[in-house]
Amino acid sequence: MLSMHQRCAVVGTATATLTLLAAGLPTTATAEDPDLSRFYRQKVTWAACEGEGMPKDLQCGKVTVPLDYDKPDGGTLDLALARYRATGSSRGSVLLNFGGPGGAGIPQLALGGKEFMGLTNGYDVVTFDPRGVGRSSPVSCGEGVDDISQATDDSAEGTDSASVRSALKAVKKAAEECAQHSGPVLPHIGTVNASRDMDIMRQALGDKKLNYLGFSYGTRLGAVYAAQFPKKTGRMVLDGVDTLTEPIAEQGLTGAEGQQTALDDFITWCTQNMACPFGQDARSAREQVVQLVDSLDDEPVPSDYGQEFSGQDLVGSISQALYSKEMWPSLEQALSLLVQDGDTHGLTQLSGGASLPDVSAPVREKDGKREKDGKREKDGRRENARDKQKHGGLVDDEEVPLDNLPAALMAINCADDPDRPGADEITRDMGKLRAAYEEASPVFGQYRLTQVLMCYGRAKGTDYIRDDVRDVNTSKMLLVGTRGDPATPYRWTEETAKRLGSAAVVLDNKGEGHTGYASSKCVHQKVDDYLLYGSLPDSGSSCGPEDTDD
Repeated sequence: MLSMHQRCAVVGTATATLTLLAAGLPTTATAEDPDLSRFYRQKVTWAACEGEGMPKDLQCGKVTVPLDYDKPDGGTLDLALARYRATGSSRGSVLLNFGGPGGAGIPQLALGGKEFMGLTNGYDVVTFDPRGVGRSSPVSCGEGVDDISQATDDSAEGTDSASVRSALKAVKKAAEECAQHSGPVLPHIGTVNASRDMDIMRQALGDKKLNYLGFSYGTRLGAVYAAQFPKKTGRMVLDGVDTLTEPIAEQGLTGAEGQQTALDDFITWCTQNMACPFGQDARSAREQVVQLVDSLDDEPVPSDYGQEFSGQDLVGSISQALYSKEMWPSLEQALSLLVQDGDTHGLTQLSGGASLPDVSAPVREKDGKREKDGKREKDGRRENARDKQKHGGLVDDEEVPLDNLPAALMAINCADDPDRPGADEITRDMGKLRAAYEEASPVFGQYRLTQVLMCYGRAKGTDYIRDDVRDVNTSKMLLVGTRGDPATPYRWTEETAKRLGSAAVVLDNKGEGHTGYASSKCVHQKVDDYLLYGSLPDSGSSCGPEDTDD
């Protein structure tokens, strides 16, 4: 079964690098294309969102898009939308994407909508579940995500030829399971098609140009839209800027380096406090963290969910907590509970254990009843979703497969990456890769190495993003990079800005954590000023760490 750290290794790789999306899709589709005109004529019908915990003022709707843009007269997909209405004079809509890839937008807007209420002074604030995600024909791998995680873990632990080839065989088999469980959307998933979907949304929302705020992976999606539809690009903000060029293996290495830097910063902060479980010497504390990970890998301890909690589970929990400096006190407390009492509860909470438990392996009773009930519930959910997938309709919230997020993350990242090294090359290079990852981070190296094999056995992804998303002819766009970002390093902001050309304006956020909008008052204000009033900071201007929300 999928352990806690295996879920986080997939889910938490927001910019880490199965789908069968072919390269060379048309990139100039417009409402004038006669084959697409019926999609561009639609308007969104809004109604109160249904479901437990949905805010009363959040409205839901849908748009219909072609399953295959090369064959628009064929099948279709419905995509779920949600919005908060503008409270002031509206200049249209601003579309949000929260990242992932594979993150459903609607539950995130429902949960964190207060962060964006300032934008309702001038906009309807809109988000969506992209194709293959959430309620929009969600993809699934059945037990394939478990199999991929186990296989990639095995390959990371041993680099001999036999173990690597065995892992590759398992990953390829798991990819076949993903295709079996995902329905017709899987060959047509990926950022190139998601961008085209956004242009249909723009028209259906009644906007002449797309105003957009994208976070993490959402910056990749925004950049692709700007390249495909430059004349339709309005005010665009990209926060936590993704790479447009690095292969998945290099992204993983960069991620390991970024997470190690963030961990070092946390340890420096921790050792200034008397409550730090590793003492007050930063160098000793870093060594103790490595020793703790190694000892738990050798002798795991019980966790809240009836599974063993290993060193890699610990790494997954730390990884999640480093995404926001606001979580550092909670991480310090959780580590203290583990070190002093062997209590993993705080760490499983940080890793998402409270909101994303491994329902495929519920707490086992002696008679096995709860295990069987959990499996029956999961199988029923998959069957209901699969039936609706065949027709492209929206699924209900309770029918979204439990593995949709990791399954969609793999599908989209693999769709966007054209590199497919063969078994001989991977086997030859695995030892060298492992050494490079461990040098980048003694804590996160093995954890991030698991993503290297994710796309093996899947068709080559598009080369459009790497080759053609550059020198966009759009109005100015604001790129926000955070110096202490563990997931999207600041140099990616600089590199992407250079690729996008003169349209890119860079805001340097000298804070910690992943993205800046929610954590920095300065970034929040400058982003809102641009989206609402068109007021841009000078390129290269900065927000200091003292401007963060603590």
